[in-house]
Amino acid sequence: MLLGSIEAGGTKFVCGIGTENGEILKKISIPTTSPQETLKEVIQFFIDNRIDSLGIGTFGPADIKKSSPTYGYIMNTPKLAWQNYPLFQVVQKELKVPIGFTTDVNTAVLAENTYGAAVGLKSCLYITIGTGIGAGAIVNGKLLEGLSHPEMGHIIIRKHEDDIFQGICPFHRDCLEGLASGAAIEKRWGKKGTELAQNLKVWELEAYYIAQALVQYIMICMPEKIIIGGGVSNQKILFPMIRKYVQKFLNGYFPYSEFNEGIDVYIVPTELNGNAGLIGGFILAKNTLIKQNTCPDWRLSCK
Repeated sequence: MLLGSIEAGGTKFVCGIGTENGEILKKISIPTTSPQETLKEVIQFFIDNRIDSLGIGTFGPADIKKSSPTYGYIMNTPKLAWQNYPLFQVVQKELKVPIGFTTDVNTAVLAENTYGAAVGLKSCLYITIGTGIGAGAIVNGKLLEGLSHPEMGHIIIRKHEDDIFQGICPFHRDCLEGLASGAAIEKRWGKKGTELAQNLKVWELEAYYIAQALVQYIMICMPEKIIIGGGVSNQKILFPMIRKYVQKFLNGYFPYSEFNEGIDVYIVPTELNGNAGLIGGFILAKNTLIKQNTCPDWRLSCK
């Protein structure tokens, strides 16, 4: 099979062609501008590269409930041009192949569980900390979904007593994304995170907020592994600080080694070098073929 993947981000759409084993054969990056401009290039890429199925992992919020009349739409995003945009329907109309549709963090956690840091585990959580913050989780071998996908980037956290920053989320102001996203770092400090690498105060505060979120995820989902990706996570100084604060906030509540002497291998960076979302799209595309029983007999077996 030749599978297609779209990692639809607020800054760029990464499109790829790959195999059922997660191998990337070709990929391109297209700036996220207007839907019309961006999707014209996206669709042309897949017209030029024949595929059997496609997986779309998009920035959110998105409607991933198949029974919903707005299934496949990007919903109430701060990116105004993309609000209530029928992404799935537009791509489906042009490409006419089976398409799986979910969030970018859902595809990323699928990839980490299949090929990355959480191989062999029945549960794990992937959080991306970049321009925005989002997280996807696998629980008992399945993606965590309910009425829709979780919005773990918008949980409410306690502000640090010395933090006077009001937050930048247009809906919640000082939620996790409003205080700890890459955009929040730049707004608070007046510089991008890459320019603040040596400022320990920046990363101590960042770790304080991220750790609060991870503790909430632990308490609710109890994942077997937590994986952190996104541009902000490239600051490797963050990981020891996050682990330190997670242990502080848990305060010895759990006896499990993962939260104590084994925390260095419990909270880890992604192993897929920024390709988790793209590779997860291939997995989604393959699963969609299997569920629809539409494997092309001129390609490899879907089994």
